[in-house]
Amino acid sequence: MPTRILLEGRPGVGKTTVVRRLAALLHHRRAIGFTTEEIRQGGTRTGFALETLDSGLRAVLAHVDLPGPPRVGRYGVDVGVMERLALPALRSAAAEPARGELVLIDELGSMELACAAFRDLIRCLFTSDIDIVATVHAKSAPFTDVLKRRTDIELVQVNRANRDALPGDLAARFESP
Repeated sequence: MPTRILLEGRPGVGKTTVVRRLAALLHHRRAIGFTTEEIRQGGTRTGFALETLDSGLRAVLAHVDLPGPPRVGRYGVDVGVMERLALPALRSAAAEPARGELVLIDELGSMELACAAFRDLIRCLFTSDIDIVATVHAKSAPFTDVLKRRTDIELVQVNRANRDALPGDLAARFESP
């Protein structure tokens, strides 16, 4: 049975860092997926960039200067970035899971989930035969609440006390025979 882990935590606690460090620690697994990162200008957050793990492609996912729709808070979201960068490798993993692949998704948040094709693909991935680690906000949201309640999901709280050890613990778990 595949391992499905949701890393849950408040904004800024280190969920993205856990995923990036986990990907870097993998020697016998191929990480597929993406991470997101704040874009800051003059000390102010102005948007978010998405970067793929397998190819290193990067683009602006959401920004205060993007018109949208959709809009999440003050950010316009470029759903096309999800479709062009995030979805191709994830679709391949869902359709034909390969031995040694690990799907890492940072994150299942409002901006990413604004893409209907991404939501559909996440539903598919969570029923496929592939290991998954994804980050989610601690706050309640309809889409992620459904995932959090699934019996095949391990919900791991990320906090300042465990965030430094988590990448190594998870890597050891996924790398062991």
